[in-house]
Amino acid sequence: MERPSRQRQREEETEQTSDERLTCPECESGDVVTDADQGELVCNDCGLVLDERQIDRGPEWRAFNHSERQSKSRVGAPITETMHDRGLTTTIDWKDKDAYGRSLSSEKRSQMHRLRKWQERIRTKDAGERNLQFALSEVDRMASAIGVPRSIREVASVIYRRALSEDLIRGRSIEGVATSALYAACRREGIPRSLDEVAEVSRVPQKEIGRTYRYISQELGLELRPVDPKEFVPRFSSSLHLSEEVQSKATEIIDVSAEQGLLSGKSPTGFAAAAIYAASLLCNEKKTQREVADVAQVTEVTIRNRYQEQIEAMGFH
Repeated sequence: MERPSRQRQREEETEQTSDERLTCPECESGDVVTDADQGELVCNDCGLVLDERQIDRGPEWRAFNHSERQSKSRVGAPITETMHDRGLTTTIDWKDKDAYGRSLSSEKRSQMHRLRKWQERIRTKDAGERNLQFALSEVDRMASAIGVPRSIREVASVIYRRALSEDLIRGRSIEGVATSALYAACRREGIPRSLDEVAEVSRVPQKEIGRTYRYISQELGLELRPVDPKEFVPRFSSSLHLSEEVQSKATEIIDVSAEQGLLSGKSPTGFAAAAIYAASLLCNEKKTQREVADVAQVTEVTIRNRYQEQIEAMGFH
């Protein structure tokens, strides 16, 4: 019976202290209101701002009874699609130390070793989960190699899960479908990565990646738009240390060429590389075709062919 009374007493004390704090030092008024939108405490009489940039430490959800409050409580790490179990299972730390940082005895160490081994075994209970675990680790490895943000890994994991649930993996390699899912995620989120760049960090040939990508996008109805060459211009220009003037000129060349129908059937990376080469010449920041080709991972012949078409489209001779 003492515990509720203590808690009630503690709440009354906190209410009293909060009432004492919410007194305007300017006009000594107790009419202080909270502006949740601005995160401020404002005196309603004189308009003095008592506190600003307050942090709302409460949850972003509302609960109207005890059961809702319990079901919406937050513990542990957030759910992620990049792990086969969505990060919901627990893991046993590999440090052989107890909660106080003291080393374990040899008997305890052998026991923890057995627990870790069985815990790793039971995390994947069937072949489908083992497939998912290997594929998502491949997606994470390749995403790190080509330098894409974590959101791309999440989208690629969702695409692979959909392909697995609809049995599109049968007859195809796990690495090929995982690479195709990553490439589809890059295109879907507007992250400029060419098929050559993705194939370079993959363990499967580029032809297989392209074939699997077309099959998955068709079966899942991803409705991916064509790659815009302008998306490659900032990254290529940054690697070549070119100015903003060259970037804007290259974008203009791509727009004018695309309006005349020169982009149809052309590689977007080669088209962007040729536009950057032409813009560097026009802006007196000349780069050789070899330098641009190395950055864009295309051949010099491709740059020369696209360059001639773009120059004619711009009306230069």
